[in-house]
Amino acid sequence: MSSNTRFHGDRLRLARLLSSLSLDELGERVAASRQYLHQLETEAKSPSQDMRVALAAALGVLPSFFSFALTSPVREDHCHFRRLSTAPRSLTSQAAARGTLVEMLVEAIEERVRLPVVDVPDLGRPDDAEGVERAAERARVHWRLGDEGPITNMTRVVENAGVVVVHLPGISERIDALSIARRRPIIVRATAKKAAVRLRFDIAHECAHLVMHQGVVTGDAATEDQAHRFASAFLIPRGAFAKEFPRSRRALDWYGIFGMKLRWRVSARAITRRAYDLGLIDAAQYRTANVHLVKTGQSKVERYDDELDPERPELLPSAVRLLRDRDPGALPAILDQLGLCAQLVEQVLDQVPIGPRPSVTTKAADHANDD
Repeated sequence: MSSNTRFHGDRLRLARLLSSLSLDELGERVAASRQYLHQLETEAKSPSQDMRVALAAALGVLPSFFSFALTSPVREDHCHFRRLSTAPRSLTSQAAARGTLVEMLVEAIEERVRLPVVDVPDLGRPDDAEGVERAAERARVHWRLGDEGPITNMTRVVENAGVVVVHLPGISERIDALSIARRRPIIVRATAKKAAVRLRFDIAHECAHLVMHQGVVTGDAATEDQAHRFASAFLIPRGAFAKEFPRSRRALDWYGIFGMKLRWRVSARAITRRAYDLGLIDAAQYRTANVHLVKTGQSKVERYDDELDPERPELLPSAVRLLRDRDPGALPAILDQLGLCAQLVEQVLDQVPIGPRPSVTTKAADHANDD
């Protein structure tokens, strides 16, 4: 970035949110009051050059970061949040800020590395549960996944469709995941919950919002229920599920249920809910299943969770490695262009090798479908 005397407050707010700092916390770092920093963010005042440098150092950006306005930042209303209702506004703002950083980085990389063409169908919002089932079936057909077998890698499915998936450390457990419907869609998954089956379900849940809820405000019970049902139907189509779900007249067959978990890589809790939704067990059996999981200490961590390896995003890390191997000076140039420091980017993004490290052999950024 070239030198520019203009200071843009929206950039200061973005950098502060990326560092997960309140105005008071940032004020302690730069010896300034909360009121003064608020005036900078609202552009009621402009900082001195010394203060600009101090703010940059405290936030892990270059002084030039503040020189240009954000042209199209990710706002909270652009995001589909999978979160608990108690999540405060500060957390959703931080998540949206990280989405902005991801989009800035991806757009700069995409000028130099060919990424997969975006292929996310708009299936429209369903009217009922049957519509959700059909939407999941249509999505599997669209992406040529078949309707009988498990999905090998849910993350790779959406990445092959041009969606950027990132894992973000440091986000509260009160936000599991979010998706951002932009020119190149982004799915963000928090790293607080480690279980592979939960990660896959979260990705499928966000995929539901992208294909069914384009232009729809989500977060209410109805759209969340639709996304949950879509995720279940997408991961285990109803025909295959009905054939494999173990039936018993007296008690649930937990041996068979956990066998399905290992084959389909979906949690036992999600499997019993799917059975209830499809009418294979009644309400009393479903309630008994939930009580069993709680009493056996499996409400959060289930049996066999530690035997299933979590999926990892491949598209963005591979593109970064490819770019770095092709031209060692390209990434420093991108960071300078964006006014970012490598340390901040690596703190915000998990498993994206921005800094200088030994080169390793990786798949091409536009990896082929294998699901």
